[in-house]
Amino acid sequence: MPKPILTLTTDFGLADHYVGVMKGVILGICPEAWIADISHEAAPFDIAEGAYLIAQAWKYFPKKTVHVVVVDPGVGSARRPILMEAGGHYFVAPDNGVLSMIYSREKHKIRLISAERYFRQPVSRTFHGRDVFAPVAAHVAQGVPAARMGRAIDDYLRPAFEKPQQTGKHMWNGRILKIDHFGNMVTNFHSADFPDLEKRDFLLTAGGRQIGVLARHYAEAGSGELFIIVGSSGYLEISGNQISAARETGCQSGGPVELNVW
Repeated sequence: MPKPILTLTTDFGLADHYVGVMKGVILGICPEAWIADISHEAAPFDIAEGAYLIAQAWKYFPKKTVHVVVVDPGVGSARRPILMEAGGHYFVAPDNGVLSMIYSREKHKIRLISAERYFRQPVSRTFHGRDVFAPVAAHVAQGVPAARMGRAIDDYLRPAFEKPQQTGKHMWNGRILKIDHFGNMVTNFHSADFPDLEKRDFLLTAGGRQIGVLARHYAEAGSGELFIIVGSSGYLEISGNQISAARETGCQSGGPVELNVW
């Protein structure tokens, strides 16, 4: 039998013990598990960035993988823990929209996690990654049916951060979903929604800078030049040839962007 696979996506960083503790809890319940780190460098408290990270990664894992996503500024509050089944995978996360970029595209079922016998006790008010999400995910990976975790719900949170808002005939307001290691800024403008952009005049504005060049690859632009490129995720990215676009524009993850197309 293949080993159970779990993935972890958090905003915990790697300087502290939190990620290691979650792995320890998982292995204590499911010692044969193989654990993959997707990222622990989501911007702190940035639910949209966490949603982007898991949405780009989950499909590359085998079916029945259990994905744990903990970007959870509401930990300890009334926000609920949920278990989602989608695309033959399982997702354990807070009900704060961090799974929204998956359930907006995939047929899915979401359950409220209420079976406290699968929690680690006592449950901390500040570390549900250790006491709720990790143990529940480990039990699911070990074969406990999802239905045992709680009832199906349809009143889960559906945030609007993924889709840009059209504010005029030729204008859309969006946001930066992610700034990667190279300073490329991934926007929430998807290339599929603007399929003929290379044939039209456009300006994408970020941090007061206006960019109207669409490149097919990084070397196509001049050294130090800002441009737009369709990234591997399909979203429009603000990039620079061997420079950090984020540093050049002064933008941060979650910041506003505006697209005008004529």
